[in-house]
Amino acid sequence: MKQRKPNSTAAETTIPDEGRRRFLGTAAVIGVAGAGLTAGISVAGAADQQSGTAANPSGSTGEVEPGQLDSYYGLWSSGHAGEMRVLGIPSGRLLKRIPVFSVDCMSGWGITNESKKIMGTKPDGSLIYNTGDLHHVHASYKEGTYDGKYAWGNDKLHSRLARVRLDTMECDRITEIPNVQGFHGMFPDKRDPVDPAVNSTTRVFCGAEFSIPLPNNGKGADDVKQYGSLFTCVDAETMAVRWQCRVDGNMDLVATSFDGKLAASNQYNTENGVHYEDMMSAERDACVFFHIARIEQAVKDGRFKTIGTSKVPVVDGRKAANTDPKMALTCYVPVPKNPHGVNATPDGKYFICAGKLSPTATVIDLQQVLSWFNGALKDPRDTVAAEPELGLGPLHTAFDGKGNAYTTLFLDSTAVKWNIEEAIKAYQGYKAAKVVLDRLDVHYQPGHINASMSETTQADGKWLAVGCKFSKDRFLPVGPLHPENEQIIDISGDEMRLVHETPVSPEPHDFIIVKRDLIKTRQVYNLDDFPNAVKDPKECRVERHGKKVTVYLTALAPIFGLREFKVKRGDEVTIILTNLDMVEDLAHGFGIANYDINFIVHPQQTQSVTFKADKAGVFWCYCTHFCHALHLEMRSRMIVEV
Repeated sequence: MKQRKPNSTAAETTIPDEGRRRFLGTAAVIGVAGAGLTAGISVAGAADQQSGTAANPSGSTGEVEPGQLDSYYGLWSSGHAGEMRVLGIPSGRLLKRIPVFSVDCMSGWGITNESKKIMGTKPDGSLIYNTGDLHHVHASYKEGTYDGKYAWGNDKLHSRLARVRLDTMECDRITEIPNVQGFHGMFPDKRDPVDPAVNSTTRVFCGAEFSIPLPNNGKGADDVKQYGSLFTCVDAETMAVRWQCRVDGNMDLVATSFDGKLAASNQYNTENGVHYEDMMSAERDACVFFHIARIEQAVKDGRFKTIGTSKVPVVDGRKAANTDPKMALTCYVPVPKNPHGVNATPDGKYFICAGKLSPTATVIDLQQVLSWFNGALKDPRDTVAAEPELGLGPLHTAFDGKGNAYTTLFLDSTAVKWNIEEAIKAYQGYKAAKVVLDRLDVHYQPGHINASMSETTQADGKWLAVGCKFSKDRFLPVGPLHPENEQIIDISGDEMRLVHETPVSPEPHDFIIVKRDLIKTRQVYNLDDFPNAVKDPKECRVERHGKKVTVYLTALAPIFGLREFKVKRGDEVTIILTNLDMVEDLAHGFGIANYDINFIVHPQQTQSVTFKADKAGVFWCYCTHFCHALHLEMRSRMIVEV
């Protein structure tokens, strides 16, 4: 049966039971910070409970019957798999893998000329990077909620920002951010504060975890005092880097305010340490706030520098350069130790910073932050409205739109539900305030958490998803590498109810849950969107210009437009393939035996590949994506002559 922790009040100790505390101890806290977790710690205190379908008072079980559609899209990260994933919520069904930073032989991502142009290539046509580490997914806003236009994902490994079009659920732009490493947190603005007429996303803000020499040109590596981290603003439409702001310490995750005036990043290494023990020496770190309008005005006024060969304007947001609050670009709010996560409440009033190495979460009042910037508040710490104790290892926080927050406790393997206004009352000294409302053991060691429409004005308090970093005994064993465990929790009642769990391939991080009616996908492409489209099978042909050969080809079930085509060994061959079918879900693949070519074309889409014909002989080209009763017969021959 499901085991719970007792509810607590402000007068009670809100840290979980002593048995679990004794098992973990101080060594576990140090371990999670730098030395990793043992298998024993990763199951500490987790209840031996059965999941699946547990009914709640409303009768919801989280199950979606065959033939029925999920109510929400879940846009998931994948970590070092380098892709974005689409899940149906609440079923947890995996609907699509969107390749972003890694090659995908089903779709041809990283193989077609179009995708390679987006990913970036070297002069020889090979990819600049073959790996990535996609941690966070966030979507574009309008009127305080998702508009279904874009989603973005970061690459922590190579400091890139990728944009996915939500009408096709395909990546269309990737930008590498200069002067940074460890690009981790990212969040779009929710409106443009400079132009009041614009009430939609115009920028994406990006934090950097790793401090590096600036410029990072091989000099000054031993002088860590000269290392720095930059906060970056990227244009949402052009995906060009607009400006950067240098800070003291590092950054982690990012949040933005609903009025568009502020962005913020939690800082777990204000010490700017390069070894893990140095990163934990301070009892308090910070949440750094960025005054967007002032930064953009400073750039406009020319009050910036550039770094190395980059032409991106860099303003100075360090404390020494921002002593006058009325002129300051940044505000550093002290928060307890090594925070991990900063999230915006749906009412637009607060940011929540979770402590990680402190059992607390910090509630920061955004109006008070603006008061500090206006000179009406002297101490940035006075912007803190509450700091409730929640348990061991708080990481991330989600919201139900009813005034409640849900925070993951990594070391306790628990999700905790708490009330923000009650936490504020307790902080002000009201002893009867009931802060913690519910606790639920999850399996095991939860990291990210999010609720349906959580960081929008339409947060609806229906579903909560908890991403558990370890699954242990929850699923059939599949060897040393276990899946991770995404657990779906019904939060529509007073108590959290675990109703479903689903294994997820490693190694996902953050995710968002979006109402399905906010995303309108295309089912068929527009042929006119492709300048090189082959619009009629009669246009299929082979053109030669010296050693460069272009093959114009159509796919129309169950035939390719050319039964065979001839090239010569040593030719540079470009194949342009157009799918002329107009039937929804009728895609064609194109694979060439022994030539490492495989890609897909959707209805009315055109894709192309370029390769060198370096092997002589007959090489069958065939449809690799099932399309027709005569799918197996859908072939052509590439004849490479000596």
